[in-house]
Amino acid sequence: MIRNICKHLWLVMRHKHAVFVHCFKCGIPLRGILHDLSKFSPVEFFESAKYFHGGRSPLAVCREERGLSLAWLHHKGRNRHHLEYWVDEDCKIPPLVPYKFAVECVCDKLAATKIYRGKSYTPEMALAHFRRYGNKVHTNERSLAFIDKVFSDLCELGEKEVLNKKYMKRTYREICLSDKEN
Repeated sequence: MIRNICKHLWLVMRHKHAVFVHCFKCGIPLRGILHDLSKFSPVEFFESAKYFHGGRSPLAVCREERGLSLAWLHHKGRNRHHLEYWVDEDCKIPPLVPYKFAVECVCDKLAATKIYRGKSYTPEMALAHFRRYGNKVHTNERSLAFIDKVFSDLCELGEKEVLNKKYMKRTYREICLSDKEN
């Protein structure tokens, strides 16, 4: 268990660092600093250490073995960069994910893909992962379209062109706010 705790802590710290770097480039450094602090809470940290796998999310491993993950329920309910945070089954039109959390979501998914895939990472992997899992979340269609567009552009244009404040604000405005301004 001690070995898993150390490995999990190292993985979390590498992930947080990668998210911070991406958030900084996108003009939201505070979101990078505050990112995933709940992972250090006992409910999240110890379940994640127990089910640590190294090549994929320990929460997914836990859900497969136990049927649910208390750490995931805790995590998604406290971190607004997760699309699941914005899901309200009673709401006919899900709310638009605010700009800073939508960008943090992109930074999070990109960093997670890089950390888990290591040297084999390509931008296409992040896009494929989002299209396989992220699009299944019943959240605002414009928020999903924004994230999909960013990952598509990452594949086509590269990080230097996409991971910056100007690109993010323009793309969010075009996709998420276009009808609201008319």
